[in-house]
Amino acid sequence: MTAMLQHPRFTRRAAVQAGAVGLLGLGMNHVRGLQALAGASAGKARAVIYIFLSGGISQHESFDPKPDAPEGIRGEFRPIATRTPGLNICEHLPLLAARSDRWSLVRSLTHPHNAHSAGHLAMLTGRSQLPPGFDPDEPKPTDWPCFASMAMALCPPRHNLPPAVVLPEKLVHVTGRTIPGQFAGAMGKERDPWFVEASHFRSSQYIHGAFPEFGFERRTGKYVPDDYRFEAPSLSLPAGVIEDRLQSRIRLLDALDGQRRGFDRAGQDLDRHRQEAVSLLLDKGVHQAFDVHGVDAKVQDRYGRNSFGWSLLMARQLVEAGVSLVQVNLGNNESWDTHENIFRNLKNFLLPPADRAISALLDDLEARGRLDSTLIVIGSEFGRTPKISVTNGGAKTPGRDHWGAVQSVFLAGGGIQGGRVIGASDKIGAYPSAAPQKPENLAATIYQSLGLPPTIHWQDKLDRPHFVYHGDPIGGLA
Repeated sequence: MTAMLQHPRFTRRAAVQAGAVGLLGLGMNHVRGLQALAGASAGKARAVIYIFLSGGISQHESFDPKPDAPEGIRGEFRPIATRTPGLNICEHLPLLAARSDRWSLVRSLTHPHNAHSAGHLAMLTGRSQLPPGFDPDEPKPTDWPCFASMAMALCPPRHNLPPAVVLPEKLVHVTGRTIPGQFAGAMGKERDPWFVEASHFRSSQYIHGAFPEFGFERRTGKYVPDDYRFEAPSLSLPAGVIEDRLQSRIRLLDALDGQRRGFDRAGQDLDRHRQEAVSLLLDKGVHQAFDVHGVDAKVQDRYGRNSFGWSLLMARQLVEAGVSLVQVNLGNNESWDTHENIFRNLKNFLLPPADRAISALLDDLEARGRLDSTLIVIGSEFGRTPKISVTNGGAKTPGRDHWGAVQSVFLAGGGIQGGRVIGASDKIGAYPSAAPQKPENLAATIYQSLGLPPTIHWQDKLDRPHFVYHGDPIGGLA
């Protein structure tokens, strides 16, 4: 029988520590998603880093160039040879081309959605069919749970860290729309992943990219927010509170224990999160996992001193520290949705920092002996329409439109053989022409890499069982 989720129990220790966060001054914005596993076996330590390119990276301008297609389809970029004979990718990914022996491609992933919210949900949950009551403008409690929430529920926590982390920011559009698909949904909000809000700036404009080096505005070009900073969550004690005083305050809270016995279920969950937060305060290893600015300067330079590089460096440190799944959102405000100036914006602002940071991640994991146990996945909510056109209202330069019918997905590590291509798209990159794969197949590949058995399931609040796997893992990669 597979492990099942258990309802949390309210403990005296949780109540004692429940108010400690407030007394210490630690905000709850970085600990609301901390979850403890109940009932899953430890098993072999495995990890997944899911690099999500919100907005929809073009397959033609990345991993599936079509140089023989008509001019209005092939685009301006040219293919370059990789280390793998016969495998060509975009000319603006030279570092990844030189490392093709470590990664493989799926060029035939397909789903039916051409809208951002539906595409996000499909590619962040591994479910092609929209859930009942789906709202593209607002996450709903009936949405399918995301990959990170599955990991929160079914993978063991290690070393005072939650099983799943999403960084460097939640996917919230500049219009204020919180994108569905990135939460626990039907699993219950207590299984939401831990969102590490590390990429900080305020703007009412559509600005994008790898800040601060590669920030841009779609129409005008380079743009760096004046107030930008990349900052990991503060897990330190407030000024004047040292560890012996912390213990004294916890003893003080013990005297208030009786006043907390009336907490309801929601309160119990909140107490559990606060208990975890207190332990995080005193764990130096956890602090180091979030510290990217303190890493050797040469390492930071290899990754890139920008939000792409720092995010992937933090992801590497977190999986090394014990996190099972890290989702890295590379690009705010749907940065990869290049409706206009597609070639300038990809060439100057998006592809270079991504190429550099992802290549550094591959090198780093391999050098540290972690690549074989860490699956790296790169995906988007969809690809681009085959034809380059002026599609956006007011646009004056060529761009793309949304296209769920086919996209390319990159996979490396975690037992994946390098230099392989699974499936194919047709001559113009419009539809799969061989071995079509669905989000369900990608999800199964991720769950398999985490060591979750195909028969595993989770139970909702009414004790109804729900399957985790809804398809078979992608074949031919191992």
